[in-house]
Amino acid sequence: MGQVNYPATVSTSTSYSTIPPVNASSVLLDGSLTVSGTYSTTITGTGGAVYLYVNSNNSFPTTITISGVAYTVNSGIPVVSSAISGTQSVTIAAPYIGALTAWTSSTLPSSSNWVNVAYGNGIFIAVQNGGTSAAAYSTNGTSWSSMTMSSATSWEAVTYGNGYYVAIANSSTSAAYSTNGTTWTSMTIAGAGGQSIAYGNKTFVVVPLGSITGAYSTNATSWSSMTMPLSASWKSVTYGNGVFVAVAQSIAYSAYSSDGVVWTLTTLPSSDNWLSIAYGNGVFIAVGGSSSTAPSAISSDNGKTWTAAATSQAVNSITYGGGYFVIGGGYNALNEFYSQYTVNGTSWTNVILPYVGYFYSLAYGNGTFVGVSNSSTAVYFKQTQALPVTFGVYNGPTSIH
Repeated sequence: MGQVNYPATVSTSTSYSTIPPVNASSVLLDGSLTVSGTYSTTITGTGGAVYLYVNSNNSFPTTITISGVAYTVNSGIPVVSSAISGTQSVTIAAPYIGALTAWTSSTLPSSSNWVNVAYGNGIFIAVQNGGTSAAAYSTNGTSWSSMTMSSATSWEAVTYGNGYYVAIANSSTSAAYSTNGTTWTSMTIAGAGGQSIAYGNKTFVVVPLGSITGAYSTNATSWSSMTMPLSASWKSVTYGNGVFVAVAQSIAYSAYSSDGVVWTLTTLPSSDNWLSIAYGNGVFIAVGGSSSTAPSAISSDNGKTWTAAATSQAVNSITYGGGYFVIGGGYNALNEFYSQYTVNGTSWTNVILPYVGYFYSLAYGNGTFVGVSNSSTAVYFKQTQALPVTFGVYNGPTSIH
């Protein structure tokens, strides 16, 4: 097929129809994102692998999603997908870029302790503790709607994976799941309960608080116990580069696991009030502290070997997205509360918050950072999509010799 420019032609665009990647046999789709940063359509596979290719004027990867499977495609470097056959959905999404410059306030449905926010499948979910069933959701990170959890309890954390949102209560076996983010079903998890949940490697993991017994699930609804290498107040767990990594309060250890079931203890640079951990840009960063200044720790991409670094504030939460780590919590000599961001964890930049208070939790999704706190005020920052992006999707070879 010829080039399809969406939604308008850009003079520098190039069709790859006549120059497909080596071993490609035919063109399924090619074109350019020039005004809108996202384009969705369908393609028809022939049972073989599909070659994905993009060309852009920036170093950030484009995301090409085929039937729900997202592929990260860097400019000029072909990526081979799994085999596909028949009609399949495909979405081309240009990368979001831009450093955090200023937060904008938004309003949550009620004033309470909004302790956690997470993103998945186009929806932000915020939960609060204090024995309530009240929660909130947002499809854009800027305006929020009320929703009701399956029971009134101290909800502590929420995550998304494999078509399910899963929320857990504070240090309890009470939990809930949802397939749409707004209608929830109660369930009971194994283990001793905790304050943090993560998804990765087709597995949900809950790390325990003040115990050695955590929980895991491969389907979001039935749970089994797992054992941490040390009884501790495990405060945060995340997944990245093939491993789960967890940190705890008041100890100089973290733990890692490839499957979420068997864990190994490793040493952190110091014993501190480690509260949150995130993965991005090839590294894990753990943050915490119990005073106005606090350390952070940077790991290699394996989550096993750690080195010390420093932020300029105590931190409740850290998240990664769009090329940046973002943390919240701290104030300056003018009593202005601020957050910080970094690309690599070694150099941090301050951004003043539009309200007085700390972030309890941060999340990133669809080019938007969102922060929640112990009030009805949330904040957000939206990145922009880098255009133009020229793309190509091709059938693989019809035979291999």
